Amino acid sequence: MLKRALESVLSEKESAEIFSAFDQIGDIIIVRIPDLLLGKKEIIGKTLLEQIKNANTVFYQSSPVEGDFRIRDLEFLAGENKTQTEYKEFGCRFLVDVEKVFFSPRLSTERNRIADLVKDGETVINMFGGIGMFSIMAAKKKKCTVYNIDINPDAAKLCEKNISLNKLAGSIISLHGDATQIINEKLKGKGDRILMLLPERSDEFLDSAISAAKKNGIIHYYSHIHADKKTLAPKLSEKHFLEITPVKSEILYSRMVRAVGPRYYQTVVDARISK
Repeated sequence: MLKRALESVLSEKESAEIFSAFDQIGDIIIVRIPDLLLGKKEIIGKTLLEQIKNANTVFYQSSPVEGDFRIRDLEFLAGENKTQTEYKEFGCRFLVDVEKVFFSPRLSTERNRIADLVKDGETVINMFGGIGMFSIMAAKKKKCTVYNIDINPDAAKLCEKNISLNKLAGSIISLHGDATQIINEKLKGKGDRILMLLPERSDEFLDSAISAAKKNGIIHYYSHIHADKKTLAPKLSEKHFLEITPVKSEILYSRMVRAVGPRYYQTVVDARISK
C-alpha cells in the first residue's frame, strides 16, 4: 500500500527500497524510512497524508522500540502535530499515545485469539499489559478478572482510561510497577492464565510467570526466534520453551505471530504447566 501511494514521488529503485508496510493507529501513521530515502521524508509524509484519507498525522520512526518502557523516537512529518489518538478493534475503543507507550496494530489477530481462549471465571495475569489491549478484549467477552501490569506509568494511566471507555463483562485491575515485584508481593499462584507479552525478554521473566500461575495454569509465552523458514519458527519456539522451563509442561498450541525481520519471527507457545 505504501509503495502504491508513493509511485508518483519515488523512482522504481527508490520504491524498492522503502518498506511496503506502515502502521496506522487511529488517524496517525507511523512510517519507517530507509536511510537512502531520508532526504525525501517530508514529501513521503505529505504524500501519505494525501493518499490515506482517514489519516491526519504522519510520523517517521527514527529509532527502534527500546528500553523498559518500550517506546520509540518519532519525528513529525505532516498534518496535525499530535501523538494521541483513538483506535478501535473488535468493538473495543482505546486511547493511544504513540510517543509515550508501545502499541502495535499488527497483533489484532493474536489479541482476538487470546480473548476467545479465556473462560468465564478465570483470573488472567497480563505481565506486560501496556494500555490494556489484550486485557480489555478478554474482559469484554468473558466474565474474567484481569490484572494488567506495566512498568510504564503512562501505559498504566491510559489503561485506566481505556477500562472506563469500554463496557466489560469482566473486570480489570490496572497495576503500575515491575511485574516480578508485583507478582511476588500480590499475585503468587493466582493466575489461571499468564500472558508474557515481552518477546525480547521472555526468558528473563519465565520464573515469575510460573510463580504467578496456579498449579495447572496456562502460560502464553511470546518470544523472538531466528528460523530459515517461518513454518519452522513455532516448533523451534516449543523446543526452546521446553528446554528452559524448570517445571513439567504440556504444549497446547504454537504459532508464528508475525515477522519482525529477515528470518526473524515473533512466536507464541501456549503451555499448561504442572508444579
